[in-house]
Amino acid sequence: MLVGKLITFEGIDGSGKSTQIQLLEAEFEKMGITYQTFREPGGTGLSEKIREILLDKDNIELYSNAESLLFAAARAQLTVEQIKPAIAKGECVICDRFTDSTIAYQGYGRGLNIKNLEMINNIATEGLTPDITFILDIDPEKASERMKAEAPDRMESAGIDFFQKIRQGYHQIMEQNQSRCILINGEQSQENVFKEINQLIMKRFKGELVCSN
Repeated sequence: MLVGKLITFEGIDGSGKSTQIQLLEAEFEKMGITYQTFREPGGTGLSEKIREILLDKDNIELYSNAESLLFAAARAQLTVEQIKPAIAKGECVICDRFTDSTIAYQGYGRGLNIKNLEMINNIATEGLTPDITFILDIDPEKASERMKAEAPDRMESAGIDFFQKIRQGYHQIMEQNQSRCILINGEQSQENVFKEINQLIMKRFKGELVCSN
């Protein structure tokens, strides 16, 4: 029996994750690969309510430890309610952010204790680890330019210095998880970024992705 795969996308806000996920969905549709896509925080009724709290610009007083625990609560609900059942059915799960976001944003960005965050992540996911993680790397100044047309949420309003720390954090995460994490130059064209991602997925999981037909 084939077991499903968990593919996660990481990167600072404005790195192009959503676009690459949409391109991967289209490719999976074309190939007949069964999949589900989720976003963090979110993906369940409860997790979406937590998302509203986390991204609401009025919640400027939100303490960093409280922030990390809210992200973990949303992740715990998503993991048990959606991700694990999908993987158990042999489906491919695509997730817009997962545990690495907590380490990058709350660890390197907010300066919280990384060992504690790793423990919280492990509790929230019941030890679930992605099969492959794509980190879209982009200069925060360029990412900010991409997002100018949109009204920023609470996290996006944190400033360039904050996102520089997060970018450096993602580099550290990649160095420490080289068998799982792949750093992709997000400043390339969307087409070139996706070509690289798709080739890596097909090479890594050749014959392991479940088709619906």
